[in-house]
Amino acid sequence: MFSAARLALSEIFSPPFRSVLWKSLGLTIAVLLVIWLGLQGLLGWVIDIQSYPWIETVIAIIAGVGIFIGLGFLVAPAAALLSGLFTDEVATLVEQEHYPADPPGQDLSIAAALTDTIAFTGVVILVNLIALALLLVPGVNLIAFFVGNGYLLGREYFEAAARRFMSRAEARALRRANGGTVFVAGLLIALFLAVPLLNLFTPLFAAAFMIHVYKRLSGSVRTRPA
Repeated sequence: MFSAARLALSEIFSPPFRSVLWKSLGLTIAVLLVIWLGLQGLLGWVIDIQSYPWIETVIAIIAGVGIFIGLGFLVAPAAALLSGLFTDEVATLVEQEHYPADPPGQDLSIAAALTDTIAFTGVVILVNLIALALLLVPGVNLIAFFVGNGYLLGREYFEAAARRFMSRAEARALRRANGGTVFVAGLLIALFLAVPLLNLFTPLFAAAFMIHVYKRLSGSVRTRPA
């Protein structure tokens, strides 16, 4: 498990991944920037204290800082939203590099990937809003963040990797049969997600990591050294 995570981490910064890395990073930052600007604009529309402009300014600054901090919780939804865009591309690179003797996986259709991504993003947003609401409760918010995202990210990325080789029902059954392993893998992704700046690469890391996890659970053996 940990060797797979280490391998995935080294891969996302390697030359073969460079193109998709820059695309993923650029889109993740763009999504977060749009969310931040949107929230700032909404806040400016809601807060309108004409008689006391200095109060409006103070509130806007405090709220702006709060929104910036809150963006840390929004990296998970952003990663979820972008997951469907890069899973197949990253998976193909990993398979070609480390499992060339295995039959190649099949990319999901655009419709299937889009449907899964929208549904997954909605659930992740809900979980992180709950974690954000619990921000003032010491310890509870961290537990909610790691457990919620660990389960959801593990489930989504593992099934996305498995569905390159089997049906949705088979992928779900394999995930349930290895629920503990997939959950621990999801916790590692959630831990990666909690590291500032590094978390911007979550879609790439998670996609590469889960391909290795799936391959090991399915009995495949890497034919290339780490």
